[in-house]
Amino acid sequence: MSFRKGSKVWLEDKELAWVEGEVVDLKDNLFVVITGQKKKVTTAPDKLLPRDTDEDFSGGHVDDMTKLTYLNEPGVLYNLKRRYALNEIYTYTGTILIAVNPFTKLPHLYNEYMMEQYKGVRLGDLSPHVFAVADASYRAMMNETRSQSILVSGESGAGKTETTKLIMQYLTFVGGRAAIDDRSVEQQVLESNPLLEAFGNAKTVRNDNSSRFGKFVEIQFDASGRISGAAIRTYLLERSRVVQITDPERNFHCFYQLCASEEYAEKYKLGHPSSFHYLNQSNSYELEGSSNTEEYGRTKRAMDIVGITRNDQEAIFRTLAAILHLGNIEFSPGKDYDSSVIKDSKSNFHLKMAAELFMCDPDLLVTTLCSRSIQTREGIIVKFLDCEAAAANRDTLAKTVYSKLFDWLVENINKSIGQDKGSKIQIGVLDIYGFECFTRNSFEQFCINFANEKLQQHFNEHVFKMEQEEYSNEEINWSYIEFIDNQDVLDLIEKKPIGIISLLDEACMFPKSTHETFSTKLFQSFRSHSRLEKTKFSETDFTICHYAGKVTYQTDSFLDKNRDYVIVEHCNLLSSSKCPFVSGLFVSLPEESSRSSYKFSSVSSRFKQQLQALMDTLNSTEPHYIRCVKPNSLNRPQIFENQSVLHQLRCGGVLEAVRISLAGYPTRRTYFEFVDRFGLLALELMDGSYNEKAITKGILEKLNLGNFQLGTSKVFLRAGQIAVLDVRRSEVLDNAARFIQSRFKTFTTRKEFLCTREASISLQAFCRGCLARRLYENKRRTAAAVIIQKHLRRWLAHRSFLQIYSSAVFIQSVIRGFITRQKFTCFKEEKAALLIQTFWRRRQVLRNFKHCRSSAISIQCGWRRKLARKELRRLRVAANEAGALRAAKSKLEEKLEQLSLRCDLERKLRLASEDSKLVEVRKLQKALEESSAEYAAAKAAAEIEHNKYNSVQGQLDQSLKEITNLKGSLTQMTEVKQENLHLKTLVESFSKKTSDLETELSRARKCSDDTLEKLQDTEGKCKQLQHNLEKLEEKLSRLEKENQVLRQNGIYASPQSNYPGTPKAFSESKYSSALAVPSSNEKSVFETPTPTKYLVPFSQTLTGSRRNRITTEKHEEHHELLLKCIRENLGFRNDKPVAACIMYKSLLYWRAYESERTDIFNYIIEAINDVLKDKEEDINLLPYWLSNTSALLCLLQKNLRSNGFLTTPARRSVNTLSFGGKIMQTIKSPTKLFGLEETLSQVEARYPAIMFKQQLTASLEKIFGHLRESLKKEISPLLSLCIQAPKSSRGQSGKSTKSPGGAAPPLTNIHWDKIIEFLNSLMKRLQENHVPSFFIRKLITQLFSFINIQLFNSLLLRRECCTFSNGEYVKSGLSLLEKWIADITEEYSGTSWHELNYIRQAVGFLVIHQKRKRTLDEIRQDLCPALSVRQIYRICSMYWDDKYGTQGVSSEVVASMREMVNKDSQQLTSNSFLLDDDLSIPFSTDDLSKAIPAIDPTEVELPSALSNVPSAQFLACKTEIVAV
Repeated sequence: MSFRKGSKVWLEDKELAWVEGEVVDLKDNLFVVITGQKKKVTTAPDKLLPRDTDEDFSGGHVDDMTKLTYLNEPGVLYNLKRRYALNEIYTYTGTILIAVNPFTKLPHLYNEYMMEQYKGVRLGDLSPHVFAVADASYRAMMNETRSQSILVSGESGAGKTETTKLIMQYLTFVGGRAAIDDRSVEQQVLESNPLLEAFGNAKTVRNDNSSRFGKFVEIQFDASGRISGAAIRTYLLERSRVVQITDPERNFHCFYQLCASEEYAEKYKLGHPSSFHYLNQSNSYELEGSSNTEEYGRTKRAMDIVGITRNDQEAIFRTLAAILHLGNIEFSPGKDYDSSVIKDSKSNFHLKMAAELFMCDPDLLVTTLCSRSIQTREGIIVKFLDCEAAAANRDTLAKTVYSKLFDWLVENINKSIGQDKGSKIQIGVLDIYGFECFTRNSFEQFCINFANEKLQQHFNEHVFKMEQEEYSNEEINWSYIEFIDNQDVLDLIEKKPIGIISLLDEACMFPKSTHETFSTKLFQSFRSHSRLEKTKFSETDFTICHYAGKVTYQTDSFLDKNRDYVIVEHCNLLSSSKCPFVSGLFVSLPEESSRSSYKFSSVSSRFKQQLQALMDTLNSTEPHYIRCVKPNSLNRPQIFENQSVLHQLRCGGVLEAVRISLAGYPTRRTYFEFVDRFGLLALELMDGSYNEKAITKGILEKLNLGNFQLGTSKVFLRAGQIAVLDVRRSEVLDNAARFIQSRFKTFTTRKEFLCTREASISLQAFCRGCLARRLYENKRRTAAAVIIQKHLRRWLAHRSFLQIYSSAVFIQSVIRGFITRQKFTCFKEEKAALLIQTFWRRRQVLRNFKHCRSSAISIQCGWRRKLARKELRRLRVAANEAGALRAAKSKLEEKLEQLSLRCDLERKLRLASEDSKLVEVRKLQKALEESSAEYAAAKAAAEIEHNKYNSVQGQLDQSLKEITNLKGSLTQMTEVKQENLHLKTLVESFSKKTSDLETELSRARKCSDDTLEKLQDTEGKCKQLQHNLEKLEEKLSRLEKENQVLRQNGIYASPQSNYPGTPKAFSESKYSSALAVPSSNEKSVFETPTPTKYLVPFSQTLTGSRRNRITTEKHEEHHELLLKCIRENLGFRNDKPVAACIMYKSLLYWRAYESERTDIFNYIIEAINDVLKDKEEDINLLPYWLSNTSALLCLLQKNLRSNGFLTTPARRSVNTLSFGGKIMQTIKSPTKLFGLEETLSQVEARYPAIMFKQQLTASLEKIFGHLRESLKKEISPLLSLCIQAPKSSRGQSGKSTKSPGGAAPPLTNIHWDKIIEFLNSLMKRLQENHVPSFFIRKLITQLFSFINIQLFNSLLLRRECCTFSNGEYVKSGLSLLEKWIADITEEYSGTSWHELNYIRQAVGFLVIHQKRKRTLDEIRQDLCPALSVRQIYRICSMYWDDKYGTQGVSSEVVASMREMVNKDSQQLTSNSFLLDDDLSIPFSTDDLSKAIPAIDPTEVELPSALSNVPSAQFLACKTEIVAV
């Protein structure tokens, strides 16, 4: 293949297998290539492979490797590597799935929502997944009625077992759960895995939990597609591992688990694994991250689940312990020649323990191990064995016992699961070891690789068949394509009579044959075979060229491992065991077979037969392939070892499938993709033409490319032709780039010239300006100097004038100040004299005033005392008269209570305690009021005292000020002695007065403190009284509850009163008024008793049970009316549902709400459910009943109230009346007693009515949920078409960018128009049925939330949707939804537009330009604030620009997001990037009463459809219905 300078290539590398490079030069037929590490390498053309130049613009990876531009080895390898870095662990190669082990938990890929997404979806429509392969096999089985098989292969640690579990999990989900003993078949198969892993898995060099056997799980289905049974088959258990292991490998897990168990370790004399020969051959006893004790517990639980009894479990562990003790038996030479005996006491101990555990004779066990019996015609000959033969005999016994034990376990697991013998269709899941190539390869590797060769042949045939089917579907010629086969390797191994297996069996049948003789005969028989080679440094080793590479086998132990003798002594020994379990493993041999001590059986022949049976099974089924890949040997996430993965791809046959594809037409492109990529090679063909097939053919013929094929939808190219097209495309793009560069350089040069010219003009103008400014500056300086001189002379003259003026003014001011001070001194002395005279005259007048005032006060006090004594005598006389009145009143009250007690003795006794509590409460309240009054009086007195104190304090302050002033005056007038003496006397009087005031102040303070202490004591007493009052109220509420219960139970059993007609009304009035609940207006008054209790005729003395029975009979008579209301669509009247109003008024008229026992409510609910069930196809039924049930529930909520039995006594009024007061109030208002004064708006409901309201609420929620789910089912098919733009529109938009001068045709929104039509029809249905706007708003909001979830999840699951053009398409559709929301107004839409946040932000991110310039913070905070980092990372990893070819976000941003996602994966329990659907009911009962407007049922007239019903005639009357 030819490369040119600048070509993108792959270069071979010893460490990384292949590296990216670019050709930079050509020297002597050698290419100079620069790698990604900036390293130059000179290499030959055959060491290079072409690389796609546009891979960086398309995301760098594809989900199906058949879509690779160059289907070659490095393309496959790096495609897997890029996808693995993005946690995309699944990739298709046609119909083959490649699964790379992530070594971390990805629960979001395997939840039930993900299963639902892949259910029924065609393979390839969604991202690659193991569920897609499982679904394809299930659909093929059901459609074609043919059994399927899924082949899971890979090396140890690649995840085969986990993949098998996921397949069975999905098959159970999609095929139904046929349960057996409360456990599904899938559960039982998965629960058996820990048991099989314990006995069949071991640690190897590459994997800590490697399966050392092959497993084929056959899941059986019945005719309806439900799982009906299952079976497990095993192949080639590695028996030799029981007795021989190498470091650092381990034996089977069960041995280590048994040693770690506390239950059996001491019982069976077990110790650390290092003390047993079969386990201490390796120093590895523990597994990293795993505990033998915990694994033992898992194994025990698995045994319990599978159904193994406790006795059998003990027998199993006894057998394992016996094998360990058996391995510690050592031999030493005996007395006779070639004989052996037990070596020492330690070996003898282990022998006895083994015999005890096997429950056999120890002597017989010794004889069996150390001798062999041969039966001849003369008799039985006993031959002794030497030490080496005895040890080999011991190991044979151990291997035989373990093999029988493993087979028994598999058989019991199959019995527990249960097989369906009548099943005709099955899906088989094959979990088998992959191709193995170690440093030392023995017989096990030979058998494993033989099985993989068989499976590879089957795989090649399947791939070739798929190729043929695709060629046939595309109607192209494919007859000359050659098929690569590996039949020669299979003939070399298994062909008879000369094959490796045949020669091995022949060598094993001769006792004296060795591995040297076997190797010699092998090389003689296949001396010239191309697939067999002889090694240089060994005479016995041989090399086979397998499909995956060359493997060298060491034949040292081939013969021993191939021999599988059935030793009669072993069977006889263990069949004679007293343990039923052990004896059951070994059935006695028939007579003819027991003649020889050994019966030869070849392991390889038996494995060949099993493998042939497996291949027959696979050939009878339709195969599906899953190749598991282990990315690194460290078992760590995010590490990808190229060499290891490439080797696994070779071993898994993936590269073989690539070679098969290369033999035919490896490059396949749809016509749209081909024209989109290579249309620029023939632009003349694209002008005005949209026939993609014709354009494709024209492009290929223009480039003279032959041997291509044009199918119905794709073009098929031979190997290398795509490179020619890419080279030609690169040339066209280079020429276009050079043309653009030349135009751009012309533009930049002219731009520079214009800038230079403009700069020169600007420079000239600047220079001229500088000269002009300099001349102007000189002229300006000269003029300024003249002005400065003028102003300086003026300033000097002005300064001399100011000095003379200031001197004159200063002299004048000094003279005037001296004269003024003399005048002021005289004035001051005169004013002081006047002040002293004023104080003296004031004192004389004040003394006279005080004397007059004290005389007047004395006279007033005497007169007031006289008047007070008269008033006291008058009040004492009045008090004596009030006492007489109180005594008369008490007598009248006693008489009144006696009369009331005679009316109803039982009621009086019941209320005695209540009245006493009320009296006590009133007393406490009165005491509280008195205390409050005392507190207020004390507080007022304290305030008065405080005011007095303030006034006294003010007088004292004033006196102090006066004293200060007087002291100042005395110091100034020391020369006047007489006045000074008088002032001293005055000061002494003031001092005395001050002391008196201070004494009075201290007394006032003391009184104030006493008053405060009294107030504090009073407050404490008030708090105590309030606490006692609260306790009494609690006791009173409890007593009211007890009285209420007693009243409900014995209301009709009380004796009749002496007053006919009235006693019952009195009693009911008393109890209802005492226990009623305030109305909805929250007023602190009690409700008037229910009128219906007083409107009953006085002659009605029926018991409660008889009255309920009559009410029930009346309800049964009116079932016809209710049934007619429910079954017929009565429509709406004045926007009110007729059926709901009729039912409410009927139930109100029949007093059904007050009935304590009735079934009419259950009848209504059942009738509504029956109508909804019978008429499911009616699209208007659910909205109609949503409107009716909501209206009926609203009427019940607003017009019903609970009776006294359901109310809360704590909400009592503070205006509670006593018993006598209530009777007097009733007597004063007799009209209120009989309900004639006013009617109530609320009806007192009984228990059935309350339950009916709850049932109606449940029905309303059920109708709303059914309506919502039906709408989701209707809109789901439309949404699946709206997430991806139609191919025609995408094709047109792609061509329009390449057609010169052509206008891009508009995108077709036919699917989005259907969504709008659906929403319009929904609104029409809801409004026709008068559904309240509250429900419409909730319904539309949840429907838009569902649209958001479906579109967003589909966007994240399908890579073809994460494109630029598809983002534009979805964005245009969302704009239609936005317009629709705006049209219906916020009353109906609510927050619907905000529910689309996720899809709006995701689509907005798809259509923005220059994504590489966006930082992670900008994306998270500005573009996609609602999306999580995991969701943004998913979109970035799947995005590719199919319109402009631009790149996505930068690699630094992707790396940052990957780091954050990995960190979150370790912390979160669920790291799903998908959205979950909200199935909750978005409203409560309280919301309905607030949101739905009130309905007046009296405005709805009787419809004509019910006019002929007799029981509805009461509705035709125009009289007002009293609310009862």
